Amino acid sequence: MIELRPQGAVQHNLIAPSLLAANFGNLEKEMAWFNDSAADWLHLDVMDGVFVPNISFGFPVLEYVARLTSKPLDVHLMIVQPEKFISQVRDLGAAVMNVHQEACLHLHRTVQQIHEAGMRAAVTLNPATPVSTLEEIIGDLDVVMLMTVNPGFGAQKFIEHSLDKVRRLRALIQRTGSKALIEVDGGVNRTTAPLLREAGVDVYVTGSAVFGSADPAREVDVMKGLTAIE
Repeated sequence: MIELRPQGAVQHNLIAPSLLAANFGNLEKEMAWFNDSAADWLHLDVMDGVFVPNISFGFPVLEYVARLTSKPLDVHLMIVQPEKFISQVRDLGAAVMNVHQEACLHLHRTVQQIHEAGMRAAVTLNPATPVSTLEEIIGDLDVVMLMTVNPGFGAQKFIEHSLDKVRRLRALIQRTGSKALIEVDGGVNRTTAPLLREAGVDVYVTGSAVFGSADPAREVDVMKGLTAIE
């Protein structure tokens, strides 16, 4: 498996730009700055128009983007029955396969299958889903991602009580001895990133704040500074 984090550290500041906010008319240019930047992961949001009220992109786009970078791919499946696509996500060379707790009838089995495919297993919780739903599986997870907006659209306003949810998740991880990283997705920008750092976040998915800036690589550097662990 691809190593996702520095060895021995407790909390991290990994920046994962979300391709959903990129200019799809010139993906080569977008990936060029991404590859040269301090960004750690590339976050890929797959939407089916069923689990979420929107459609994004499918495997032809994912395969194309995967050829343009060697950085870890964080594939976030906002779809029903994500377990059907484990082999296809693996074949992309993805480091992380991210499924929603709400979309998996047999979550433990899906997590096992992701691991058997050689990927890190991530589970996402929607804003209304409590952290306690992961009590029985937190020890098996490599990443837990909290949606800090409702999934399905970019450029939404950050849900402020998500900070308390991050703290509850951090407490669960510490209490159980889990090694899971905490990832957040939605409304991450210069204002919210320091607050999320203080709450205990490790991985920051950021879309329009980076891709919409005049100098995306510079914005990644700014986000790195704002989320640095002292």
